[in-house]
Amino acid sequence: MAKNTVKRDAVVTVISGAHKGSSGKVLEVDREKQRVVVEGVNMRKHATRPTQDKPEGGIVEKECPIHISNVMLQERHDARSKSRGGK
Repeated sequence: MAKNTVKRDAVVTVISGAHKGSSGKVLEVDREKQRVVVEGVNMRKHATRPTQDKPEGGIVEKECPIHISNVMLQERHDARSKSRGGK
């Protein structure tokens, strides 16, 4: 199995799935589950109860993890598309 080179704060591009073509900064990496959380990608809505911190409660959007095989480092993706002739 290839070594995972995706680390926190790296800029990645989503190469497959519903969010293909999106890019963002890696916020979190879970090596055991092979998942990454990318800023602004795979946003889900979650209903929250009112608390002392957020007395209004309501619906909050947050990033959910995607599989690490669906992302590629931005610089590597750009070099790859450039060498293939670019679309």
